[in-house]
This record gives sequence, C-alpha cells and structure tokens, in this order.
Amino acid sequence: MGSLDKSSGSEVVTIDVVEAKHLIQSGYVYIDVRTVEEYKKGHVEAEKILVIPYMFNTPEGRVKNPEFLKEVSAFCKEEDPLVVGCQSGVRSLYATADLLKLGFKNVSNMGGGYLAWTGKGFGVKTEEPAVLEDKPKEL
Repeated sequence: MGSLDKSSGSEVVTIDVVEAKHLIQSGYVYIDVRTVEEYKKGHVEAEKILVIPYMFNTPEGRVKNPEFLKEVSAFCKEEDPLVVGCQSGVRSLYATADLLKLGFKNVSNMGGGYLAWTGKGFGVKTEEPAVLEDKPKEL
C-alpha cells in the first residue's frame, strides 16, 4: 500500500488554464511564482497579479525562496481567492501546497502554467525592457 501524506491538511486543487482564466477574470488574485526575469519576458494578463518567486536562480542552481510564505502573507489574507501559476506547473504545485499548509483556504494551482496559458492563445503582457535602460549604468 502506498502511504498517503496527509500532513498538508488539504489536497492541492489543480485547475486547467481555461478555469484559471475565468477565476482570474472574476477577481481572483494571480500569484506568479516564477523569477522576476521570467515574469518580465511575458506573464498572464490579470488585473490583480503578484510576482513572488518560489525559487531563485543561483550559480549553484535553483534554491527555494525562504521568504515566500511571509511575502504572500504580507499581501494576501488566508481567505483571499488565489490562483498560483509558474512556467509549466511544477513550482506552482509546491507553492500551492505550502500555502495550504500555512492555512490559506482558497488556493488553486494553474496546471500547465504559463506555457499552457500561451498555448491557448490567452492574453499576455511583457514588461518593456526600455525602462531598464533609463537607469544609470553604475550600480
């Protein structure tokens, strides 16, 4: 018999991008858990969108953002309706599970992530890289 890990208290609900789009349009907050670099290349078109990376890219590879749950809690209440998405649906699955463990009650994982969203031809936005050129070069 396979052992079921019930420590999360709630099962992660994964929805497809069509349902995710309806929820986002109905007022759900979309949390993009990709890196800021990924977000700037293109992201889901949503009225309420937060970019809170679940993992960071480092020279040693990807590492989990230790402040992820604290950052989400700073912007969202446990009752807020949330849709969590990433590039392909893996990071968002882990992020959704972590949020449920923390006590968030209305969190859905967007299956397939941004790739599935763009695959359906849904609205996307990109951040203008020109804005970055306005900043002084010496940092």
